[in-house]
Amino acid sequence: MMTRSRTVYEVISPLTGRIRVVDYRSERRLIVAGEILSIFPLNGDWSYIRKEYWWHALALAAPERGGTALFVGLGGGTQVHLLTRLARPKLVTLIERDPEMITIACDWFDLRKLGPLEFMCGEAQDLLPTLSAAGRRFDLVVEDAAYAAEPEQSMALGKALAPLVAPGGSLVINRHRRGDGRRLAAMLRQRFDKVRVQRVRREGENVLVCADRPKARQLNTARQLRGSRL
Repeated sequence: MMTRSRTVYEVISPLTGRIRVVDYRSERRLIVAGEILSIFPLNGDWSYIRKEYWWHALALAAPERGGTALFVGLGGGTQVHLLTRLARPKLVTLIERDPEMITIACDWFDLRKLGPLEFMCGEAQDLLPTLSAAGRRFDLVVEDAAYAAEPEQSMALGKALAPLVAPGGSLVINRHRRGDGRRLAAMLRQRFDKVRVQRVRREGENVLVCADRPKARQLNTARQLRGSRL
């Protein structure tokens, strides 16, 4: 009897622990601690992934074609593939703390075929101030690095990401349904014109927080902070 799944790559990372790449039927999965972090359809059919949170996060933000994007937390790059198909961004910047993840995304999840991509390897809390000081702004910012983090870490990351959203842009954050999604939304309402909270599926665990269009005072504050660092 043929097995339906097989591990095609495995590594023990000092930062993440055991990371496996598993082929299951017609899809490739990135698995850490028993959780599926990314999916890649080996048959090229991305349509069924539209029911998953990776697609819902992008659909909620409705990015315009040809913009710039920042992803915090790479995994196998499922959302980068989806965004390329949805909006064809002119540049995607990727922050990932574990270099093993970047290697796996490139070697096993076809990330090398996309572009242009800008990789930044390190802790988000260390790299985000550098982007802000450089005046970088993104039409779409997606954060999936603190899904089940402690509230203090989650809130700090949300506050650091907000000034990186360009005028008219969107910030999308993925959180566990028992996490601090509502608290994050309340904080972001002070900084954005529109904030929505959406549970992906009733039986699912993912809650998406989407903040659209930074308020003028946030943009002015970000400019002042950038000017003070020059």
